[in-house]
Amino acid sequence: MAGGEPMEPEVLELETFLPYRLYRLADAVSREFSKIYKERHGLTRPEWRTLSGLGQRGTMTATELGEQSAMHKTKVSRAVAELERRRWLTRTPDENDRRVEHLTLTKAGLAAYREMVPLAKAFESGLLAKLGAAERAAIAEGLAAVEASLASSKGQGQSLRTIGVVK
Repeated sequence: MAGGEPMEPEVLELETFLPYRLYRLADAVSREFSKIYKERHGLTRPEWRTLSGLGQRGTMTATELGEQSAMHKTKVSRAVAELERRRWLTRTPDENDRRVEHLTLTKAGLAAYREMVPLAKAFESGLLAKLGAAERAAIAEGLAAVEASLASSKGQGQSLRTIGVVK
């Protein structure tokens, strides 16, 4: 503070703030892709994530689906209920814990999933085709580095407080 003048408060420019940019990009890509499964099957994002998770893994619990898709349990519950209403999945109670249900796609659910897989891959290919090889490699490496950094922080029990970001 030269001459007793107050310092300007620091400003966060969201447009250049990495977490905000990643969120906006992920949301924009997700919204664009959602047009395909909404038009094809009338699915919401949580329903698509549930369908694709079960299509990929076979049988999962609602908790596992929530962890895999980063969805809140209420969104998972609503998506499961809707897919069950459509007869696209079945619930089987766990033999050891009646509070747990194993979710599996039915033949109709699996058919819808299998129809969507090539559309999802084509969508991804279309996005990547707009980039050069070096840009694709840089994105893959950058995302892997951020994911690894977050995973190691989580695995070491680090929080913003322990790394000195928050006091």
